[in-house]
Amino acid sequence: MTASVSTLGRRTWARSAKFALGLAVLLFGPAGSLRFWPGWLYGFVFVGSTIAISIYFLKHDPKLVERRMHVGPAAEREPTQKLIMTITSLGFVALLALPGFDYRWHWSAVPSWLVLLANAGVACSFGIFFAVLKQNSYAASTIRVEPDQPVVSTGLYAVVRHPLYAGALLLLICTPPALGSYWTYLVLVPVIPVLAWRLLDEERFLKRNLPGYTEYCGLTRFRLIPGIW
Repeated sequence: MTASVSTLGRRTWARSAKFALGLAVLLFGPAGSLRFWPGWLYGFVFVGSTIAISIYFLKHDPKLVERRMHVGPAAEREPTQKLIMTITSLGFVALLALPGFDYRWHWSAVPSWLVLLANAGVACSFGIFFAVLKQNSYAASTIRVEPDQPVVSTGLYAVVRHPLYAGALLLLICTPPALGSYWTYLVLVPVIPVLAWRLLDEERFLKRNLPGYTEYCGLTRFRLIPGIW
């Protein structure tokens, strides 16, 4: 990790600004209107949570922030993960864009209370992300193992093996109603199996390359959802 904190901060805020702009385009472009209020609320929760987490870790764990700067298909080292992340990225774009079309053409009638409740779920997913990143400084955005990387088996990792994915699953499930669209659940039909595929492929990689991970899997039974899988 060679980047200075100030340089890392500039990179982080530049990337955050680009993401916020892209998010706005995906939400309001298909809607064809800035009156798409679920889009404003979702954007505020998503971007606000991301900024808050970034501020905390830039101060307390800049190495973690730098690890998570490398993200997306091009950053993956394994061919399978490049494919998985390509599919996931396209699915996430569809997840954000389809609600705008739903709003424009009035396909769904999601009550306001459910939009608000779902956005609370989105906020909770970021709470999970924050807790996981505090517990595991090696939680990079790509699948890799670093020298002297330990196996984390406490906290949320004692509940499920992949708590970061559990938070992502909650985010995926809450996003359609948070954006006022029932039809967007159709996007999750291919996306959730791909998430499970990434998880299983990551486990195979970690069992081969991270000492003690196989034993950890024997201690923490469930991968993603406590009591189910």
